[in-house]
Amino acid sequence: MNVEFLEALKDLEKERNISADVILDAIDAALVSAYKKNFGSSQNVRTEINRETGDFHVYSRKTIVENVEDETTEISLAEAEKINPGYEPGDIYEMEVTPRDFGRIAAQTAKQVVVQRMREAERSVIYDEYINMEGDIMNGLIQRIENRSVYLDVGRTEAILTPGEQMPGEHYRHGDYLKVYMVEIRKTNRGPQVVVSRTHPGLLKRLFEQEVPEIYDGTVEIKSISREAGSRSKIAVYSSHENVDPLGACVGARGMRVQAIVDELKGEKIDIVKWSEDPATFISNALSPAKVLAVDINEEDKVARVVVPDYQLSLAIGKEGQNARLAVKLTGWKIDIKSASEVGWSEEAENDEEYYDDEYVDEEYYDEDYDESYDETLGEEGDGEYLDDDSETAAAETEYVDGGEDEEA
Repeated sequence: MNVEFLEALKDLEKERNISADVILDAIDAALVSAYKKNFGSSQNVRTEINRETGDFHVYSRKTIVENVEDETTEISLAEAEKINPGYEPGDIYEMEVTPRDFGRIAAQTAKQVVVQRMREAERSVIYDEYINMEGDIMNGLIQRIENRSVYLDVGRTEAILTPGEQMPGEHYRHGDYLKVYMVEIRKTNRGPQVVVSRTHPGLLKRLFEQEVPEIYDGTVEIKSISREAGSRSKIAVYSSHENVDPLGACVGARGMRVQAIVDELKGEKIDIVKWSEDPATFISNALSPAKVLAVDINEEDKVARVVVPDYQLSLAIGKEGQNARLAVKLTGWKIDIKSASEVGWSEEAENDEEYYDDEYVDEEYYDEDYDESYDETLGEEGDGEYLDDDSETAAAETEYVDGGEDEEA
């Protein structure tokens, strides 16, 4: 090593933000290991690098004792006093043992340490940069697909989209750009690894923030989201501003805002509903596009029993229970849906607390467990998207279906 090497370290410190002192300390430690490995020495040694000239030295360190038991690490007091009468037992005696051909080993070791430190510093900078991006949306360029996992170029590093985070039925091709949600960044032996998702509800939230200025500036607030990626989602929105319609703001003129999100999610249907502090009202809205006649709330068990018209029972439940399942996730309430004829409901009894039959005891609709008994009510039209042929087009005030009508009042 020489002056040129030290100058190169200073340049590296400026360009890569790596401290020269940190590198030199690492070289010191590496030189000790290299000396012992190449010269078969078991003695205690230290190295010293002159920060001005770049010269280096190796010193053997021995402890001064009365009686020597290990000559590689100890020296007698009598011998030490011959060198310096001021030595006492317990002091450390150092003697230079720099090999004549140690320069080549030192240069090679220094190079390896510098390269390693550069890699570690770059990984640290990348990690610090992306750790603050967790929970954000990012654009990625598909670089390759291996074992069903998709690898994307997201800037200074590579992101992985695992099969479990991919939308069902979505196809990926090399060279395509993809909007993804950053789940986390992991430290691995090969450097930071960014994990992204296309199924996370956070992706839907971030897309609405990008497309709807009122959400981005806080005028409209997203209260909750339930999503079955690739199929259907529900999003509850609210605005404390009297003159702002949260539904209209999210849908946009001619549905342009929500249509852009639907296109990005490859046709995933999105129901936008109005959030309410009143659980009964919120649950009624969450079951849109079905029309709800009445909602009975059990605060203690957090169970809601809902009555819908007979012809809209299948619509309220949805295909394979999807509409009800999403409403459960959106509201956080267990929902039990019954038709008006099953509970003996009538308009006169709407305000009567006992309008349910005594035998109105059915299994609540849970988030995880889908009751197959509902299948009997599902026909070809029970997919939660269309009303029966005999009904008028009502209750679709908050549903947006790809290719369908705009929001209806």
